[in-house]
Amino acid sequence: MNGQARGGYQSGVAVTVRNDTWWISPLLTFLGFSTFIIYSTWSALQGNHYYYGSYLSPFYSPLIFINPYAVGSAPVEHAWLGAYPSWWPTFIPQSPAFLILAFPGAFRFTCYYYRKAYYRSFALTPPGCAVNPLPRRDYRGETFLLLFQNLHRYALYFALLFIVILYYDAFRAFVRDGRWGVGVGSLVLLLNATFLACYTLGCHSWRHLVGGRLDCFSCDSLSKKRYRIWQRVTFLNERHQLFAWISLFWVGFSDLYVRLVSMGVWRDFSTWGN
Repeated sequence: MNGQARGGYQSGVAVTVRNDTWWISPLLTFLGFSTFIIYSTWSALQGNHYYYGSYLSPFYSPLIFINPYAVGSAPVEHAWLGAYPSWWPTFIPQSPAFLILAFPGAFRFTCYYYRKAYYRSFALTPPGCAVNPLPRRDYRGETFLLLFQNLHRYALYFALLFIVILYYDAFRAFVRDGRWGVGVGSLVLLLNATFLACYTLGCHSWRHLVGGRLDCFSCDSLSKKRYRIWQRVTFLNERHQLFAWISLFWVGFSDLYVRLVSMGVWRDFSTWGN
């Protein structure tokens, strides 16, 4: 039975005097995150059906090593280091995605918006404003997970690099067998890079880097230019939650699209006619 907390409110997990449907947001966040984590982990472990024509799944880019015998894999010359070496441990899957997903994953895991989202939906600390959290020990400062989250500003640099790589993949998706063209997959991959760019360039750390450190926006011509950049980044920053979810959904859909086209389940309509 719930007791009385300070201020006369009842104590207990998720107890609140709110009478709105506050629980919908953390529930949808939990379901959305869980679905993406399960699917992306499954996809990364497959190591196949990640390439079709000139389409490369964003989960598998960049290609470090390639297993040329895997069904639906990219040509071995697309890999930075070629085929998997003979010394590759047998207990580690021969999947290109296994080598690179940690970098964009670290950026999202330490993202300021995502912290709020998964703290509320998974850890229930708290599940919503004015809603009681799970019982926990006293706060002991920035230890363990909180220290790791401070790496966000460094994960940003890897995320920026991945944007360049994904745009390169997207533009390559408009060329097949030496011929320029366009397919549904070309547009899917181009939108994927764009949504991820909007999410990454709306990051709080990037906003601080381009202009947040300035004490004066009008002191000289360089400060004025940085201020204009800061304003454009602020536009994306104000929509950071929106692009966080759009990019999360679309990167998963992009992988699924390439996979189903490679498997022959979906047909890719294109100007190449195949």
